[in-house]
Order: sequence, then C-alpha cells, then structure tokens
Amino acid sequence: MSHVAINPSVIYRDLAGEVVLLNLQSGVYYGLDAVGARVWQLLMESRGIDDLCATLLDEYDVDAETLRADVERLVGELTEKGLVIGASGDPH
Repeated sequence: MSHVAINPSVIYRDLAGEVVLLNLQSGVYYGLDAVGARVWQLLMESRGIDDLCATLLDEYDVDAETLRADVERLVGELTEKGLVIGASGDPH
C-alpha cells in the first residue's frame, strides 16, 4: 500500500505528545506513542508512505530499512483496526 488516508469515522485527541484514536463505527480505541503520533500527523497531511518515510528519516536517527518496516507495520495495524483506509477507499 503506497498511500493511505485517515478514515473519516475516526476522531483523535493529542494528549501531551501521544494520540488517542477512536473509530466511531466500531468503538475501537487505539493509542499511539510520540513516534506513532508523528506518523499519524503525517498521514493527516495526506502524505504517501514513501514521502512519510523520507520525512521521518530526516527527523529520527534510524536506518531506512528499519524505519520503513516499522511504518508499514504501524499502518498495517491502523488499517486492520479500520483507522486508516487505502487510496481506493477500502478499509482493508
């Protein structure tokens, strides 16, 4: 998946650098730490995964392969929970 978008049924709150997400359709809550919160912020800017990873590489001291794997894992979890959707609009 090269591009994802925030599910319009999700609300979020920033709590001291961490983010709490709520899918209003399913009632699922999900918490993100500071790095996950940064990924969420970039997703809200409608960034593609490649652009998102490039931005994070500039901000964090991590190798590109590890960062990409971590981002893809997080986006996969967010997709499974229905919090983000693929570019086609499908929640999976």
